[in-house]
Amino acid sequence: MNRLFKSPNLSLQTPHSGYHWDGSNRRFFEGWYYRVTLPDCGQTFAFMFSIEDPIGGQPYSGGAAQILGPDDQYLCRTFPDVSRFWAAKDTLALGHWRSADPRIPHLLSPEDFNRTVDEGYQATATWHQGKLREPNGNVAEWQYSIQPIYGWGDVNKPQQSTAGFLSSLQIFEPGWQVLMAHGYATGHIDWNGKRYEFTNAPAYGEKNWGGAFPTKWFWLNCNAFDNEPDLALTAGGGRRGVLWWMESVAMIGIHYRGKFYEFVPWNSEINWVMQPWGFWEMTAKSDEYTVIVRGTTELPGTPLRAPTLEGLAFACRDTMRGDVMVEVRDRSYQLILEAKSSLCGLETGGGPWNEIWASGCGGSH
Repeated sequence: MNRLFKSPNLSLQTPHSGYHWDGSNRRFFEGWYYRVTLPDCGQTFAFMFSIEDPIGGQPYSGGAAQILGPDDQYLCRTFPDVSRFWAAKDTLALGHWRSADPRIPHLLSPEDFNRTVDEGYQATATWHQGKLREPNGNVAEWQYSIQPIYGWGDVNKPQQSTAGFLSSLQIFEPGWQVLMAHGYATGHIDWNGKRYEFTNAPAYGEKNWGGAFPTKWFWLNCNAFDNEPDLALTAGGGRRGVLWWMESVAMIGIHYRGKFYEFVPWNSEINWVMQPWGFWEMTAKSDEYTVIVRGTTELPGTPLRAPTLEGLAFACRDTMRGDVMVEVRDRSYQLILEAKSSLCGLETGGGPWNEIWASGCGGSH
């Protein structure tokens, strides 16, 4: 009980942690991503929650919960009743479920959730719990506490917007915020009859929101590196709307031993080469540092659903078992960091992905 209601470290709360919907009937979605990596068995659980057109009564109104589980197995349940969704405006807290309980949905104790909720989830910055059952017999149940270590930014300094200060003005569509670049999860996940118990397993969280959708994107994420427990990488990019035009943007963020290394278009030149699937490479150079990030996989990946203009649809492909290498050097080319992992999340989404996408932003672009 204490784990659920303990106050999160507010110094680590990032901008945009709260729910963004303004109550209007404009096209709107918001999505949340929670992940736990289990290095001992080489598996990852990625939980994706979304709500679309929460005013209700629209063609695509409703919510969903998806899990990418062991060996990139997939589970998905929809929650059409938007009145059973809730989220806090000023902090990270949300839930969606089916329940015979007539009360307005809100944060429940773990015991009340288990007793009254038939199917669904609830999540905060320090607690995550749920149960999903597909008609084909696939079942997932989980509950674990979360200890945030890094938000998005330097330790003991105000946390940053992932998309920069302009994101608070909502001129970008969609918005994107890393909620917790690195943390530790303790609890259990039951997946189709097998229980995974873990203590201080690497955990991660992010979200996105808006009324429009990226047309094409890529993403790399890992916080379970070989022999580097205090290292977290999040990198990504895509084509998104800015007011009335589209632009290609990308960023790389690295938390390493208490320091935040940020490569964004306004402080770095960023370049990328992306194959439709199997190869992700990003390079960036700022006044102080250079970085190379390279992800590869021979696995086929798993199609996942994402909010689109036509509702939730298979629009991206992911693996949680990608290989990644990251290297950071200072301006004198001295090596600061070199690390690798075979437990990296890799994604491509949108399209078209008919050929290699080589582009860049920032600097001279």
